[in-house]
Amino acid sequence: MTDVARLAGVSHQTVSRVLNGHPNVREQTRLRVRAAIAELGYRPNRAARALVTGRSQVIGVVAQNSTLYGPASLLAAFEQAAGAAGFAVNVGSVRSLDRQSIAEVVDRHLDQRVAGLVVIAPVVSAGEAVEQVPTGVPLVTIDGDPQRNTALVTVDQAVGARAATRCLLDAGHETVWHVSGPADWFDSAGRISGWEAELREAGAEVPPVVSADWSAASGYRAGQMLARMRDVTAIFAANDHLALGILRALHERGRRVPGEVSIAGFDDVPEAAYFIPPLTTVRPDFDAVARASLDLLLRQIESGARSGERYTIEPTLVVRDSVAPPP
Repeated sequence: MTDVARLAGVSHQTVSRVLNGHPNVREQTRLRVRAAIAELGYRPNRAARALVTGRSQVIGVVAQNSTLYGPASLLAAFEQAAGAAGFAVNVGSVRSLDRQSIAEVVDRHLDQRVAGLVVIAPVVSAGEAVEQVPTGVPLVTIDGDPQRNTALVTVDQAVGARAATRCLLDAGHETVWHVSGPADWFDSAGRISGWEAELREAGAEVPPVVSADWSAASGYRAGQMLARMRDVTAIFAANDHLALGILRALHERGRRVPGEVSIAGFDDVPEAAYFIPPLTTVRPDFDAVARASLDLLLRQIESGARSGERYTIEPTLVVRDSVAPPP
């Protein structure tokens, strides 16, 4: 830091303010310091900073080792938000979100003296493990159990499901069938709840839920059944990969989309706009979830007290060509 200060022609304290994002630094001075940092290849020593300040600059994250679009997007968004705030992220991946697996990763994070913990906990089995985190450790759960008294940030699954269902009803369909995600996911439960509430409010018949997992293969199997049912004209799939499998099954049975059957999904995966037809879907704001989670965690770190605050982020309906009036 002394070398950076000398090259930039500023004090050691000014370099520290720039590194810590302090607002009371002139922009010209900030740019000069950044240029000196780049020229010298200076990298802050996080371990030394933690010794001086008594505070770690590392956040521990517990997440399932998964390629599912939602959890993976949340993790990427949180890493970006934390980096912008000057924190490194140490990710502990688990094969299964069960109590023992999560507890082991939490212990490893605590051994490394992280500043706080974020647990992406979208399944029922993760709840008990989260409860075992020592009360003095700042903690936020993402998509966790709403019944537990921990800080929580989540997408409003019910609001998103209601929007997708309403879109199909507004197109003129008498009812909407639902292909759900796994039963032990809070996302699945929220989307079922929203779909059912919207149908009941509209006075429409509530068909039985078609259970699936999150995969396109599972959607394809559900779609093969639904494609044989000529009274099915509208389907809300719990995620876009399910919708993709359903689209394939409908195509194979000669059911035109949206000419005979309309379909809506959830997640707005990058490929959704390129499905045939382009998919109407619900877009969660993963960046907003990440920022809210980081904000909650940093407030706990600053105050030294665990909180039970909640943030619910509303998603947005993206209307494309897969929804039309029934035949």
